[in-house]
Amino acid sequence: MTDLPALSFAGVAFAYHRSAPEVLHDITLDVSDGAVTAILGPNGVGKSTLLHLALGLLTPTAGAIEVYGRSQAGLSRRELSRIVAMVPQNEHVPFDFTVLEYVLMGRSPHISTLGMPTAADEQAAVDGLGALGLTELGSRPVPELSGGERQLVTLARALTQGPRILLLDEPAAHLDLSNASRLRAILERLGREGTTVVFSTHDPAGAAAVSDEMVLMRDGRVICHGPTESVFTSSHLSETYAVPIAVARVDGHPVVVPGEHT
Repeated sequence: MTDLPALSFAGVAFAYHRSAPEVLHDITLDVSDGAVTAILGPNGVGKSTLLHLALGLLTPTAGAIEVYGRSQAGLSRRELSRIVAMVPQNEHVPFDFTVLEYVLMGRSPHISTLGMPTAADEQAAVDGLGALGLTELGSRPVPELSGGERQLVTLARALTQGPRILLLDEPAAHLDLSNASRLRAILERLGREGTTVVFSTHDPAGAAAVSDEMVLMRDGRVICHGPTESVFTSSHLSETYAVPIAVARVDGHPVVVPGEHT
């Protein structure tokens, strides 16, 4: 871990087309190195767009992004891919790769152009599956997996990439309760091991259970950011979602209770 933020957004704005309205407005935000950070907000506030900007798939229309103090714009695609990996909500796999072949693709940033995976790369893929308890899926074709299995395999591929920063867009969207709990345990472990984890979610209580820091967004802006215990309050969540929300604890776990519209 370093004293530098893992990611810094300074006055970042973004629009998908020159004539289109901005999706994000004046985002100024530091993501702490080694922290698990949850991004929450209603549909359409720009959570996924913010993650795609952090990954370098999108370019800000204004402002700048730094990765460990270096300008993101000055990093090559290969350099950035060795630092930042992402687990998207959905990913189309056009060929019948086996799970192990698909996970091995995570080593691409570490393999030279026209080069072949080394034994170390192949072992990293095997270890990535093993770390998530997915070894038995190694020979299965990816298209035959359930949605939940595919999401966990995509996470294994991202971890095989060896990133310092892991981005996840609604990672529990296709998971049942058991696998969602398993995912939370994985994110907590990654945070303890020093990986910077940033994930978007529609589950405030689940986010509060695993995150060190929280970002609340509304209308394309960050309205609150800081340690989870100070951000995860009834007033902040009510402002974010524009409905009365009560925050309580049941057996030590956070519970969110939406109120009625008035």
